[in-house]
Amino acid sequence: MPLNVPNLLTWLRIMMIPLVIGVFYVPDVWLSSWHRNLIATAVFAVAAITDWLDGYLARRLNQMSAFGAFLDPVADKLMIAASLIVLVELNRANAIIAVVIIGREIAVSAMREWMAKIGQSKSIAVNFLGKVKTISQMIAVPMLLYHDRIGAFNPQRVGTWLIYLAALLTLVSMFNYLQRALAPRAPGDRRRIDRRGTGP
Repeated sequence: MPLNVPNLLTWLRIMMIPLVIGVFYVPDVWLSSWHRNLIATAVFAVAAITDWLDGYLARRLNQMSAFGAFLDPVADKLMIAASLIVLVELNRANAIIAVVIIGREIAVSAMREWMAKIGQSKSIAVNFLGKVKTISQMIAVPMLLYHDRIGAFNPQRVGTWLIYLAALLTLVSMFNYLQRALAPRAPGDRRRIDRRGTGP
């Protein structure tokens, strides 16, 4: 496991997850509801910044590694999943939406692992829909965490619409990945799959 700045930032993002969850369990005598919302939103925002920063630094410092490429999306998925579960418990997000988004991440991760085993990982590389879905989530979740109105602006309403959009894009992009994964390929590019589902 290479210990470099990008990977340390990714580990930092993972360590922020308990903060996003734990702040909502702090007694009211220590933190008001507004302060809990603000802290959770701020922590998530910092985590989102590190998501961009670790990739930028990995390229800039030429510190890209196989471990970093594995850990970065895992950190993102853990942060989103943890935040959605908290939002469902707080009645700020629909449980079905959370199941759709988290279930899609599990399904696509399993699909990528299977495609990598048969030498076809490039067939389900991240596409434009996946990127738009991620952006929608990264905007929606902090708005739902903040929840409280800011003058005439209602973060809860905007966040709700965006998380519904993210769920829709989640399903569309998943079916797109599935279609590309199962698409027939030229004979020279095809990998034999035995009855157990493994490659040669």
